[in-house]
Amino acid sequence: MAKNRTAKTDKIGVCVIGCGRAGMIHARNFAAGIPGARLAAMVDADAEAVRRACRELDLDRHYLDYRRALLNEAVDAVYVVTPTVLHKEIVVAAAQAEKHVFCEKPMAMNTEECDAMIGACERNGAKLQIGFMRRFDESFRCAKERMEAGDIGDVVLVKSLTRGPSTPQRWMLDVEKSNGPLAEVNSHDIDTLRWYTGSEFLRVYALGGNFRCDFAREEFPAFYDNVVLLASFQNGMQGCIDGAVSVGYGYDSRVEVLGTRGVLFVGRIRDNTVVTCSDKIGITAPFTRSWRNLYIEAYRREDQAFIQAIREDSPTQITGRDGRMAVEVVNAGNRSIQTGRPVGL
Repeated sequence: MAKNRTAKTDKIGVCVIGCGRAGMIHARNFAAGIPGARLAAMVDADAEAVRRACRELDLDRHYLDYRRALLNEAVDAVYVVTPTVLHKEIVVAAAQAEKHVFCEKPMAMNTEECDAMIGACERNGAKLQIGFMRRFDESFRCAKERMEAGDIGDVVLVKSLTRGPSTPQRWMLDVEKSNGPLAEVNSHDIDTLRWYTGSEFLRVYALGGNFRCDFAREEFPAFYDNVVLLASFQNGMQGCIDGAVSVGYGYDSRVEVLGTRGVLFVGRIRDNTVVTCSDKIGITAPFTRSWRNLYIEAYRREDQAFIQAIREDSPTQITGRDGRMAVEVVNAGNRSIQTGRPVGL
């Protein structure tokens, strides 16, 4: 069974597998100090990337192969922050090695992989938390409280959008290996719709197109950089998701919740409150450039929640089932794009 350290002086040893952008957010959180935990090791197949990470983090233990890290008894929990196609293999191996697991979104490529991950963790007594950090964001949580308090009456429609400024990495262009922007960009929106409606998706209809990434059209004809997904829910509510990459203007993450008596708006597009007025450029305000800045405190809170669940032997707040349901919607949305038809879940 996975170790459950409860002694106040015995910190949970964390190993982060993946030194990319999201991996380094978690690693920096633990290096800076998460109560009850310590950063024990880093893993990445890119030798220079993992060495660079360790230099920044002042860490003396790293591996090129995650399997070697799992043999380290000082590692109690792992963070899986790799390309999605590798998640299932690593999570199952970590659970079998009796390590608790935090898996970044999207959880896996399909529901069969999700089931294998959940089963491995359950059989080995390993905690499993999925990285939907928006559930830990103060504004998103406040909006949920206002809905539950009845401020806007009964919820009718939840609209959520995520648009990223950067060009996708090459592996993301192959929808067979990444599940496309619906997975990489909109998994958070899918989870937000489930969370805010309090229901499961019933049917989806999605449209995708490549409008900005001309370079990918010939080699990756199935890739889409823009997607719209409409949804109905089991409780009768409606949903809409808007996703895009390579938009250039900044990182854009917003939600609108329409009720029978009002509306809620969640999210912001401005990086700060500064507004510049000039006779040369008119009125300008800085736009949010990265999700790393926008959700930095939410990442810290989700890391704290994961460690707390381990130390208290309590359920994780974002479960494997939450991750699985998002993957099921991603797969259904991609089928809808390919067939041009609505898909039931």
